[in-house]
Amino acid sequence: MKVPPAVWFLLARLGAAVLAGLAVGALLGRPFAGIACALAAALAWQLMNLFWLDAWLRDRANRSPPDVSGVWGDVVSQVVRLHRRKRFHKQRLLELFRELRRSTAAMPDGVIILNAQWEIVWFNRTAGRLLGLRRRVDDGMALTNLIREPALARYLQEGEFAEPQVIARGEPLVHLSFQVVPYGREQRLMLVRDVSRQVALESMRKDFVANASHELRSPLTVVTGYLETLLQDEQLDPALRPPLAEMQRQTRRMNGIVSDLLDLSKLDADDREVEGEPIDVVALCAVLRKDILARPSHPEVQLDMASNARLAGDAAEILSAFSNLADNAAKYTPATGRVRLSWQLDADGSARFSVEDTGPGIAPEHLPRLTERFYRVDEGRSREAGGSGLGLAIVKHVLQHHGATLEVQSTPGVGSRFSCVFPQRRVLGGARGEDLPPAIRTA
Repeated sequence: MKVPPAVWFLLARLGAAVLAGLAVGALLGRPFAGIACALAAALAWQLMNLFWLDAWLRDRANRSPPDVSGVWGDVVSQVVRLHRRKRFHKQRLLELFRELRRSTAAMPDGVIILNAQWEIVWFNRTAGRLLGLRRRVDDGMALTNLIREPALARYLQEGEFAEPQVIARGEPLVHLSFQVVPYGREQRLMLVRDVSRQVALESMRKDFVANASHELRSPLTVVTGYLETLLQDEQLDPALRPPLAEMQRQTRRMNGIVSDLLDLSKLDADDREVEGEPIDVVALCAVLRKDILARPSHPEVQLDMASNARLAGDAAEILSAFSNLADNAAKYTPATGRVRLSWQLDADGSARFSVEDTGPGIAPEHLPRLTERFYRVDEGRSREAGGSGLGLAIVKHVLQHHGATLEVQSTPGVGSRFSCVFPQRRVLGGARGEDLPPAIRTA
């Protein structure tokens, strides 16, 4: 280890003081007393330097650093450099924080920084305006104490922040979107946005679809009735029969689209989770199998009931969702193929209804958009099969009403598997497959 020059300087000064004390003590006939006096003077000098350093450290803002040499001079220089570096970084952090505050203040959305206890650490002007927050008064207060909305409290408690929570509050009514973004060590950033315009536009869209569907139903019913009457006329010109039959097919398809749009409008009108009643899924699957086998050209249909558990839900909505999945599988599976309907309990207690087919399959790029309205993987095949492009959208809305999710697995050229996964709270009793009679398990 290399000894600093200041240490050698200190040792040299101490040695010189001892020699001087020894010389003076020898002249006076007391050499040891001279050495003791020299050491005492050196110690007093060091204590004085320590006192000056302590006084300066306690009041650096108003005092200049002590002008000392040797080891104490090096210590003072190190402290000055550390102080300057600290002041530089502090100033830089302060500028960054001011820039952050200016940028967040200019944001059109409200920004609130919360700690692990959902207490307000900081918020920008937009958040204060939207929520009526006041600086220095609401800082440190729990957000749920200032905004008493049960929906917001549930949103924060559940911890599922993938989707924002929209809440209507105030007079006049304002729709606010709350979304939490966790960051750092148990810190949360909440974004607050006024979505009243978007909510109004969405409401207008829903009303338009519902009203247009209702208005289309009456003329379509009239056209359908006249076409059926004309086709039953034995004196009809044979040349007109094919185009009239095609017109009848298209009007039936339009009627199906209108019915699906009305169903979606009803589902959109109320987005609350339904309670419902017990549904016998095993019996429902048996009915779906009979419907598929009643088609003029149908694939093989298998049932795999691995449980006789009942499902708590709205029977009409569940029938609509399951029928859409079974109908899609039957449409796109050739007569030589196979459709498999299954009902089982997963290891975590959730229930799973699956429809598996050996149809053409779906390419991976189409899977994220399958539940969009009017989205078709193959326009030509869908129109030929009479599909409206709304079936999977209905399935998605029905599952949302039941707190369930839709899982899709598909391989082009092999087939597809659509699974409706229901949470454990919707499963009512039931035994697993090994405890069921063979006649129930399969068909």
